[in-house]
Amino acid sequence: MDLHNYINYLIIAFFTITSPGAAILLAINTAMSMGIKELFFSTLGNILGLFILSSVAMLGVGVLLKTSPVFYTILKVIGALYLIYLGFKQMSNTHLKLHLSRDVKHAKRTIFRVFRRGFLVAITNPKPILFFTAVFPLFMDEKRSMALQFFIMTTTFMLISFCSLMFYGYISKKAKAWFFNEEKLKIFFRVSGLLFIIMGIGLLFV
Repeated sequence: MDLHNYINYLIIAFFTITSPGAAILLAINTAMSMGIKELFFSTLGNILGLFILSSVAMLGVGVLLKTSPVFYTILKVIGALYLIYLGFKQMSNTHLKLHLSRDVKHAKRTIFRVFRRGFLVAITNPKPILFFTAVFPLFMDEKRSMALQFFIMTTTFMLISFCSLMFYGYISKKAKAWFFNEEKLKIFFRVSGLLFIIMGIGLLFV
């Protein structure tokens, strides 16, 4: 991959990743309801999921997704149902209670949960597989090492994702003072939960 190709890929990846979606909404919610530490582990879970999806796409499953409507539909339904589940969880009082009172033991459990949640949001989304399958070949040079080019593009995608999610979460954390009131927190979690549900339903019909 030459520098010109890499810059073009960088631009496409940047705008694809930074466009608002489930991962960004999850990052904002995690930062708002828990903190930057939990956001960090949730983001790690997300980029691990992206790495697995990228590897899966390179192994040819992306082609199967593009050619098998049944396989794609199954994966899409799983992802949609998980987003809807997150939405209902978000609309409950769980996050509010966690925000108002946290002990060390609960915090340790939370780190695993937010990591798993970030991972599941990424791994149940078929869009990244289609992105990797459709975009990677456009920028790969057959005369150069495929493995090296795969590593460069995947690492770039993961780094941009990590920085994007941390940025959105950090900005929302800074704005948290506005949500200090318990009633405002309830409104925020209910609205964001509703957005998760809408995304899940929307995924079913897209």
